[in-house]
Amino acid sequence: MNAVLSPSPLAAGLTELWSPRVIGEVNDAYVKVAKVQGSLVWHRHEGEDELFLVLKGRLRIELEAGPVELGEGEMFVVPKGVLHNPVAEEECHLLLIEPKATRHTGDTVSERTRSLAEQLRPL
Repeated sequence: MNAVLSPSPLAAGLTELWSPRVIGEVNDAYVKVAKVQGSLVWHRHEGEDELFLVLKGRLRIELEAGPVELGEGEMFVVPKGVLHNPVAEEECHLLLIEPKATRHTGDTVSERTRSLAEQLRPL
């Protein structure tokens, strides 16, 4: 049986920045929350789209074609294969939906990269 969850308080309760945590599954996708601030890393996901929904704060998704600015309640889907870098000038809380096969920082590995095992840890 599924539990009723409230993503906003779950994201707010995270203690690590840029360390998404899985809170649900929809078919072959994970639903995640994250607390972010600063810049992640330029990367791409060759075979997967990635949905960003801002729960709190503001997020800029830098793209080669130019930045996308998101405020609370706004979402954007980064299409598969598109080079991008999420940036939050101040603390920002996110809900993410992405296929289970999606690697955290795609084709790039950095000190911010988190394994799927790390993302699946209990909250």
